[in-house]
Amino acid sequence: MLNKFTTIIILIFSIGLTASGQQFHGGIIAGIAGTQVAGDTYSGYNKGGIFAGGFVSLDVGQKSALQMELTYFQKGSRENPREKNAYQQYLLRLNYIEIPIFYQYKAGRFTIEAGPSAGFLLGYYEEVNQQVISDEQGYNRPARVTFQINLGVRFALTQHLGVDLRTNNSLLNVFSSNQTGDVHRIWAYGRYNDSLVLSLYYQFR
Repeated sequence: MLNKFTTIIILIFSIGLTASGQQFHGGIIAGIAGTQVAGDTYSGYNKGGIFAGGFVSLDVGQKSALQMELTYFQKGSRENPREKNAYQQYLLRLNYIEIPIFYQYKAGRFTIEAGPSAGFLLGYYEEVNQQVISDEQGYNRPARVTFQINLGVRFALTQHLGVDLRTNNSLLNVFSSNQTGDVHRIWAYGRYNDSLVLSLYYQFR
């Protein structure tokens, strides 16, 4: 896992640094995510996670740009034991490498962004009432590849530095099969990652 994480960091910074010397704009982005899994019966963005990566963007007009990112994205779900939930505890950690492609529209200091992304599972962990179930035989494991839709807005603080706020929502079931209680989203039942991400970005050029 350490070797994978090291490789990810190297790739992230390589994207930004390489792009900064070309006709494309390049940069880095990092922040925190509040996440939940729709359909697991534990509502609320209670699971915190790290969001970090690099990006390259290309202006396609005076107010429009296309941007591609490579990010490390921690998602999942958490329910802490309390009287209201009969002291039930739940924890799901899902670690992804995600590649989004955005269309961006610039309006002064604000930029509206939207686009799809593909996520590739690096690792996961799941426990119920402090009992690990992700190692159990026959366990319903997370899907290795997921697809999301992203919507966001960013605000430029300076020429190079800004704040980015976005939502990231799965389009397909993030588990390999359905289970009782799964929700319906667009065309299929399943469990779906929902994330709110607040981050800072730095653009080299």
